[in-house]
Amino acid sequence: MAEMFRQIVRLIERGEVKISDHGYDEMAADGLSARDVIGSVDSAVVVEDYPDYPKGPCVLVLQKDRIGQPIHVVWGIPRGKSCPAVLVTAYRPDPRRWEPNFLRRKK
Repeated sequence: MAEMFRQIVRLIERGEVKISDHGYDEMAADGLSARDVIGSVDSAVVVEDYPDYPKGPCVLVLQKDRIGQPIHVVWGIPRGKSCPAVLVTAYRPDPRRWEPNFLRRKK
């Protein structure tokens, strides 16, 4: 697990979480609840790391919803700050664009 993601998990455990407007929109579009997404972060697997993202470092992780279906979530921390953990977006990955384990993009 990337160190930055460990920091995000610690922030979430302390309740220091913000959901972006885009995150709310994407979750709603895919029928995901904030409770499910935040509640499953402890089982997340890092897929891609974006340390130089302009708004602050972030990471794409694979999580599962309450019935075990895959969810991709981008978590970040605002540039120049140490908190909060920001849920940038969460969505159900498209199996046409991802390998069957949803950990690698298809080429």
